[in-house]
Amino acid sequence: MTSRQSKRLIANRTNQSGFTLIELIMVIVILGILSAFALPKFADLSGSAEDATIEGARAAIRSSAAIVHAQFLARGSTDTSLTLEGETVNIVEGYPDAETIDDAADIESADFSITLVTAADAVIIAATSAVDGDPCVKYTESAASSSPAITAVLTLNDGTDNTALTGDDDCD
Repeated sequence: MTSRQSKRLIANRTNQSGFTLIELIMVIVILGILSAFALPKFADLSGSAEDATIEGARAAIRSSAAIVHAQFLARGSTDTSLTLEGETVNIVEGYPDAETIDDAADIESADFSITLVTAADAVIIAATSAVDGDPCVKYTESAASSSPAITAVLTLNDGTDNTALTGDDDCD
């Protein structure tokens, strides 16, 4: 290799030093535009997470009530209680009663506030940190020859969505 060729090779290497300032600014601008569109979608996910948690609790309650009812029928429809994964579940009309539905559904009391409404034979289940306006689920024991009422996710104490709840049946 001649000295002239080596000088050209060294000159080519020094000219290729990376991105220009304009290229870097354009990348930053594009990232800023993309984040402006993406950020609002992820800004308030706490409400969706609360709703999903309560919806999951409702699904667990519904499933466990169906499992208890199936075991009740399989055992001849005479049991007043049965053991489900180590938890004793009391039975009313073939379904779990309001006092033991949380045990049947394996809902942890550290995660959920469980308020028994004895006058209505029902239980209110909400997130432990629930305040006015947060969602909850209401489980009402089954009456003669009917399945229990598992009320959809309710919004409490706003005067419009909590028609299934009365008096002190709130999630506070």
